[in-house]
Amino acid sequence: MFTDIRQALEVNEPLTVYHWWTFSGSRNSQVMEKVTETAIRAAREAGSLMRERLGKIRDIDYKGAFNIVTDVDKGAERIILDILNSEFPDYSVLAEEGGATGTGAERRWLIDPLDGTTNYAHSYPFFCVSIGLEDAGKMVSGVVYNPIADELFWAETGKGAWLNQHQLKVSKVSALSESLLATGFPYDTAKAFDNNMARFMTLTNLSHGVRRDGAAALDFCFVAAGRLDGFWEAKLSPWDMAAGSIIVKEAGGEISDFGGAPFDVTTAHVLATNGLIHEQVLTVLKELSDSKPKLPEHIQS
Repeated sequence: MFTDIRQALEVNEPLTVYHWWTFSGSRNSQVMEKVTETAIRAAREAGSLMRERLGKIRDIDYKGAFNIVTDVDKGAERIILDILNSEFPDYSVLAEEGGATGTGAERRWLIDPLDGTTNYAHSYPFFCVSIGLEDAGKMVSGVVYNPIADELFWAETGKGAWLNQHQLKVSKVSALSESLLATGFPYDTAKAFDNNMARFMTLTNLSHGVRRDGAAALDFCFVAAGRLDGFWEAKLSPWDMAAGSIIVKEAGGEISDFGGAPFDVTTAHVLATNGLIHEQVLTVLKELSDSKPKLPEHIQS
């Protein structure tokens, strides 16, 4: 049994984790410790499947013209649910592939078993497992695991945000012109009115650059780690944002919708920053709220 989470995070096997910063002995504290330990174990086991099967996908289905799901998505979700449900059978679940189960419980798991499926299907090594726990409408725990880099991001309310055994803090960049940003695009980019292109082009010109990596949960974590100064995206689902949002907050970042309203997991349009550039990016997003760039004439339908 491990008594120091710094030791526990160095191995890839089922663990009993006791937080090294404090142990209050209260029932709620013990429950939250078990929550984090269980989510870490589930994320690592699902990540192991992803590593083993990378480049060896057996089946690809489509949830729309471009939104794909693989047999690895489904297999990873089964692994995660088996572990979480065995420890917390009374918690409800909202998962990307399986939908909602056990509705009505105050505590709810929000699960993206493979965030970055398109990347994964092309063997592009930027994808992750994302597991968050919501309690009475508020995110209280989040785990995001990148199995290729073996980077485990995690956070609990009031306990800080962590990358493996190192505590995370957002960057100190205070000028949009000196910031590095990230974004994502909806699957229906070619047809959607709100396709994010105007925001992308404008903020590219106003910053050091905008990256598009294709896994929102990792983009949140990169803001928390100070690798990015901000991230925005429209049309996200709760499981895309759940774990990453608490990791950003616990690292000292700021999250809102595009209008500046407080974030919750039903906020489809989200902005996460280091806090210092938040208002600067919001100003741009508000100005472009109804904008869509025109396609060049030679490719207009």
